[in-house]
Amino acid sequence: MGLNRRFGLSFVGFGLAVLHLLPLYIVVSVAFKRTTDLSSRWKFPDYAFIGHFREAIGDGHLLRAFGNTLILTVSTAILLVLIGSISAYPLARIHARLNRVWMNVILGVMMVPTLSVIVPLYVTMDRLDAINTYWGIVLVLTTYNLPLSIFLYANFIRTIPRELDEAAKVDGCGHFRLFYRILLPQLKPVTAAVLILKGLKVWNDYEFPLYFLQKPQHQTITLAISRFFSDTSSDFGSASAAAVLAVVPVIAAFLVLQKYFISGLTDGAVK
Repeated sequence: MGLNRRFGLSFVGFGLAVLHLLPLYIVVSVAFKRTTDLSSRWKFPDYAFIGHFREAIGDGHLLRAFGNTLILTVSTAILLVLIGSISAYPLARIHARLNRVWMNVILGVMMVPTLSVIVPLYVTMDRLDAINTYWGIVLVLTTYNLPLSIFLYANFIRTIPRELDEAAKVDGCGHFRLFYRILLPQLKPVTAAVLILKGLKVWNDYEFPLYFLQKPQHQTITLAISRFFSDTSSDFGSASAAAVLAVVPVIAAFLVLQKYFISGLTDGAVK
């Protein structure tokens, strides 16, 4: 029974991996094919055509979009880690009915669809003169992604023994020093989980930049890729090349943080 179960889980895992890798395979295949190559997209070319990559970087202004996306992702990730961990500390360490209410509110906010808040959010951003500004979109992305960050940090902090807090207080540490000297160094796994989950969400976000970054010089990677598609024509080769280039930083970040990701995600979400 145990062997059959392991075989079944391995088969399901392999199937899911193939299902997720197939779109990436097709994108890479199209990116390296010439526009005149009308063979099946499932067939990988026996040559390497890099013209689509030149067009994506040049005509598609991909480097500028990379810079804009990097600014938004790094800024939002830093705020999510700082604000999320600081906010989660009292929610996890102080046992009060009001804290349980706040945790339920956070869970409820996580279920709000993006499109349901676009109109009132746009009106508010317009009144603040925050349209087409980096600080405005960073504020929106941080606010929208903060609930999951707080939730993961709060549940992870609950797994850390409270005896550490008591020992630190005996040595004269206040709450501020206790958090930054004792707890924060132990939050590497859940911090990696937050950076991967929410950093990936911000990197790939399309809806918020579409509405709040309307100037061409402020476009992100997702908006730059969408420029290859129009009502009259579609440049699948250049769009695929741009998508391949956009995936590379995400894969690199995951490879660097993967040793912390699994433990942080399971401890923060399951405990």
